[in-house]
Amino acid sequence: MAQTIVNAARETIIARNIMVSFQLILMSEKRFHLPAAVCIALDQSVAMAICPVASANCKIDIDQGEIQQGLHDRQPIWMLECGDMAMRYKTILAPVGVNHLEEDLRQAIALSETVEAHLSILVVAMAAPPPIGGFGEVVSAAWLEEREGDISKLVGQAEVAKDSLKRSGLSYDVQDVYAEYAWAGEDIAQRALYADLVLIGPKAAADPQFAKRIMDGALFQSPAPLLVNPADRAATLAPQSVLIAWNSRMEAAHAVQQALPLLRAAREVHVTMIDPVGTAISSGEEPGADIAAYLARHGVSVVVDALPSEGRGVATMLHQHATDVGADLMVMGAYGHSRLREFIFGGVTRSMLETAKLPIFWGH
Repeated sequence: MAQTIVNAARETIIARNIMVSFQLILMSEKRFHLPAAVCIALDQSVAMAICPVASANCKIDIDQGEIQQGLHDRQPIWMLECGDMAMRYKTILAPVGVNHLEEDLRQAIALSETVEAHLSILVVAMAAPPPIGGFGEVVSAAWLEEREGDISKLVGQAEVAKDSLKRSGLSYDVQDVYAEYAWAGEDIAQRALYADLVLIGPKAAADPQFAKRIMDGALFQSPAPLLVNPADRAATLAPQSVLIAWNSRMEAAHAVQQALPLLRAAREVHVTMIDPVGTAISSGEEPGADIAAYLARHGVSVVVDALPSEGRGVATMLHQHATDVGADLMVMGAYGHSRLREFIFGGVTRSMLETAKLPIFWGH
């Protein structure tokens, strides 16, 4: 274990042409473990190698002389704040469908392991609607038999989830719910009240009805943000490049605040606006300047991108720009218009949910 901290200094240095303010903690041993603290190295790749951002046990492999010499020469010194991430997302809720459990469960375990979070798995089966029409007792019996089969499968899948989680070594709990479709959102919302983050895995994201129930419950009836991952690879809470879809609205601002631990850890954050209009009331005379200044005060490395839609639509432009800048996460606010209007006419949120190729962090 590390001995007593022998010195602490606050320095402002130029790190690869980016001004970074950080608290430098010097330790009395060359190599040590410091749970929920910081990693320091003279090179970003070294820092990432010896201290994954999401790990709660950080290793620093650099002695005091090297740090002091780096400060003297004003060389780039990289710091990764592991504790910020680990402390923010301590409980992750992952609703998984009874018919597509394995992949979503695997990704939920992988994500929770990176931040040593408690993982709550909610196995959901949505009840078949009752038959309409007059087929008599035959149809009613078949319907009841189907529901009994669904409940039996639900119990079995919950046991599968428990077995996988026991092997993972994570802190966990598993619940199952057999919900009528109209009330599934409320059942999910009750569990989301006690989560720091709700995860929608690729199989759940590919099921529009199930994904909508999760969003309706977790995103709009609880304080937790939502991380939707449509990709086959596990999402990360240590993204290197993040795109913020910014429109100077409350939903976007709330999403940014909820995502601050991720943004602070990222190498580069692109505040992206489509067809911004400079007005004193909404986005200011320089669209993006206010949010960029806000993020910079939190130590976020910010690039502001104002793009014309050219008639291609906001969702299309956001996807294209995410590809252009190599973003591995998008942060955006959900449902800028009324939910009824979004449901009937579509909108950016629905388009992004239906066409997303990379993980999206949603706040509301």
